[in-house]
Amino acid sequence: MKRITYIILVLSAITLTACNDFLEEKQRSALTEEEAYGSLSALKNNAVLSLYNYIGGNTNSQGLQGTGRGVYDLNTMTTDEAITPIRGGDWYDGGFWEHLFLHSWGPSTAALEDTWNYLFKVVMLSNKYLEQVENFREKHPEVSPFTIDDYIAEIRAVRAMFYFYLMDLFGRVPIVKSSKMSSSDMTLAKRSEVFDFIVKELLYADERLIDAKSNTFGEYYGRITSPVTSFLLAKLFLNAEIYLDDDWTDGVYPDGKKITFNLRDQKMNAWEACQYFCNKIENDFGYELETFFTTNFCTTNETSTENIFTIPMDPNLYSNWNIYFFRSRNCCHGSALGGGSENGPCATIETLRTFKYGTPEEDDRFLSTFYADTIYGANGSYVMMDDGVTPLVYYPWEVKLNLTGSPYVELAGARFGKYEHDPNANADGRACHNDIVLFRLADLLLMQAEAKVRNGENGNEELNRVRERSSLPAIEATLDNILTERALELAWEGWRRNDLVRYHLYTRPYTDRPQLPNEASGYTTVFPIPSTMLDLHPTWKQNPGY
Repeated sequence: MKRITYIILVLSAITLTACNDFLEEKQRSALTEEEAYGSLSALKNNAVLSLYNYIGGNTNSQGLQGTGRGVYDLNTMTTDEAITPIRGGDWYDGGFWEHLFLHSWGPSTAALEDTWNYLFKVVMLSNKYLEQVENFREKHPEVSPFTIDDYIAEIRAVRAMFYFYLMDLFGRVPIVKSSKMSSSDMTLAKRSEVFDFIVKELLYADERLIDAKSNTFGEYYGRITSPVTSFLLAKLFLNAEIYLDDDWTDGVYPDGKKITFNLRDQKMNAWEACQYFCNKIENDFGYELETFFTTNFCTTNETSTENIFTIPMDPNLYSNWNIYFFRSRNCCHGSALGGGSENGPCATIETLRTFKYGTPEEDDRFLSTFYADTIYGANGSYVMMDDGVTPLVYYPWEVKLNLTGSPYVELAGARFGKYEHDPNANADGRACHNDIVLFRLADLLLMQAEAKVRNGENGNEELNRVRERSSLPAIEATLDNILTERALELAWEGWRRNDLVRYHLYTRPYTDRPQLPNEASGYTTVFPIPSTMLDLHPTWKQNPGY
């Protein structure tokens, strides 16, 4: 029988291979079309579950989190939360990390092109698989239409989630719903149009997907279910003022109270719509805040009652990595824990101030989020420097963009420590058992508090539920207090850029970061369309400011 290799156009002429089993790499070219899509079980494996191979990754710019130079770094290393200092001969990398922190990237920045290609790769795979599901429906009318509709809803939900990240990062992107669309027919849609498309796709999926939890072992582990689509819808409506603004450089924004949606036969403004889906998750699905903040990031966090959507991790089953601990810790720190390290990213001065580090009011979450000061090994003894006699000490306040020549070049900065160290991890700790947390209830409660305040309501209850878990006194839910709490609760979780853009603070100058000419216009709140895409599509226009 003739074997077929499937080639998918991904806006940059990338040839792809898909995967056979959930989170297990296997080349699609080894299967005939009949083998890949000819039975209901094969269709499920190869047109639905195979998409989840791309949520995580183990190479640069692949995966929504866990890897470098991709979605996570664009949302984190460009903010006041974290920094990757130049450490003498390390971490200059052609100026890449410096450019991220200074907002001096450009259309030719390779990581932007790689991230664009990764996100659109999954969009185009989704389109291809939707077509295969429809083909199966035509050939097998005896199969329950409800089963086919469930498959379609799940694939469309995956595609919508990837469009969420595309829109959030790049603003204007083409809406492509067919794997057969000619490149010449692809046009850039307005950000508001992409927003409307994502909302409609998620609403469609949300009505059809199962209510099962996604973060725990079982048939739906690691898959998009109704709680996941509801979380994304809440996030979209919370950011509606941003996403419905097609000219983000004029300083004029829509009013969330005047943005209306018809949801479930109810007319709601943006803030009410956000609350609607927050309430749905809380009331219908049984999520609860964990007693301890750290439980969400431990090696057995599949038992978390708080995590809503995660990237499944198991060094013996999946190929996904979480590189952040490995990338951040000092080399001697890594060696003491039985692995390697790269001695890179750390907390900024702004983050230290937010946590009130070193003061009597220091937030208890600091020690659960960062490594700082004298470091102890797994056996409780000091971690030693290379000389074997000097204890390893991190100096959080000594961080700056370029540490070359500093006596703290190797030890400046508080390091990533949010996930529990896994002594059974592989690949120098990168292939661990801790599932990577993408969405969780604490974030949702803070979204709900913010939506209430923006709508003129009282958000104290939701804000202080999160604070109470960390033994903090109740405070008034103001927008400033909520943003501060988000920095404390969600550090290292990849949401800081999204938050700062929504608060119109993303382009403000902070330590070591001078304001760029014309930056006050807000043009860096979206990244430029990669120059390679403009070369392929001469009619496309670059995002303003670049």
